[in-house]
Amino acid sequence: MADEVVRRAPSRPCPVCGKPAAAALRPFCSERCRQVDLGRWLAGDYAIPAGPDPDGGEPDQG
Repeated sequence: MADEVVRRAPSRPCPVCGKPAAAALRPFCSERCRQVDLGRWLAGDYAIPAGPDPDGGEPDQG
């Protein structure tokens, strides 16, 4: 078992700025980019569009 190779997923760039991700902050490169991403979530920039209600009504708005 000592000869086993540990394979890691390929490193992806920071989703905010595109720089290489830091291991401690993965998937981000810095605390700043991590905070920028959190701000985008809180502002609703990453909202998933809702489809029509299965009962035929309007989509739920919250």
